[in-house]
Amino acid sequence: MKAFLLAAGLGTRLRPLTNETPKCLIPIKGKPLLVYWIELMAKHGINEVLINLHYLPNKVKSFIENYPTSPISFTLFEEPRLLGSAGTLKANKDFVANEENFFILYADNLTNINLTELLNFHKKKEHFFTMALNRVSNPSICGIATLDENDTITSFIEKPQLPTSNLANAGVYVAKPEVLDFIPSKSVVDIGFDLLPQLVGKMAGWETSDLLIDIGTFDNLRLAEKIWT
Repeated sequence: MKAFLLAAGLGTRLRPLTNETPKCLIPIKGKPLLVYWIELMAKHGINEVLINLHYLPNKVKSFIENYPTSPISFTLFEEPRLLGSAGTLKANKDFVANEENFFILYADNLTNINLTELLNFHKKKEHFFTMALNRVSNPSICGIATLDENDTITSFIEKPQLPTSNLANAGVYVAKPEVLDFIPSKSVVDIGFDLLPQLVGKMAGWETSDLLIDIGTFDNLRLAEKIWT
């Protein structure tokens, strides 16, 4: 099983902490965020991972090269110019060309999400893309979806002014390679703004109550230190 782990973010909201440390290597309870991802992916049978790099790439390269033995094989894809989250997928279509399904994951989240349950749900659906969803109290700052009785996503709006639900994009997806054909040909392409709106009616939504924290602000970093076990 393969996965894209998107890790090229600048971490600007965590400065000065990220002045010399990429966000995916920020420690939480003494362990870099990337380690939690490696452990989670290995636990759920992911054995090939492509990590995209941009900010302080040599720090991540060195970390992976010196990481203890892992069942995961890593491909590191450096972006001198950021391509956007969907742009990374488009540039690496060959990585998953022969896969039945693959994961797309955001490395700046801390989560214990059950990837196996998500994959099993996805396999039961006819859709070629499944988005994990979690309920939030602040939907206006998230990508928000609505579902029908068949778990098909019937609308998706990134950061809506007038949210119609509180089911938020968790930043965890399972996809078939066909989804990559929907990515527009632009120099910078975003999953949330450019890809997901095109998949409305063609993708499924899987609600989870597993823990998921976006480690993008100091408030969330402090929350993670407090509640992560």
